[in-house]
Amino acid sequence: MNSFVTLAAANTGGYSSIILIVLMIALMYFFMIRPQQKQRKQHQEMMNELHKGDEVVTIGRLHGKIDEVNKENQTVTLDCEGIYLTFDMVAIARVLKRAGEAEQPAQQAAETQASAGKDDAAETETTDDAADAKSADDDQESK
Repeated sequence: MNSFVTLAAANTGGYSSIILIVLMIALMYFFMIRPQQKQRKQHQEMMNELHKGDEVVTIGRLHGKIDEVNKENQTVTLDCEGIYLTFDMVAIARVLKRAGEAEQPAQQAAETQASAGKDDAAETETTDDAADAKSADDDQESK
């Protein structure tokens, strides 16, 4: 009878170790493999959207502007201040500026600064008016 209890305890320990191993594999998938797959998918989408005129940085930290994209050979030709270099598409680490987006942020920044200047001027006027009113109240109280 005593050996039966020992045998039953040994069998449940085997199941718990299997469950623990499966749980560790699931955690490894969700914390290591899945994020890497997402990152690879984002990088592939970025590679598919490369166009002439985009400013990019390579994995060797070389900055340049795309002069030509060859999808058949999976190569990119960069213009680095008059020097043309050909790289594999996977050598592009990130895109700094898209060719069509270069003018838009400058216009948005100018509009933002103009509206911020108006808001600052309105705040200054409001602050000045409040200070004048407070000094007038202080003068009346002192009299």
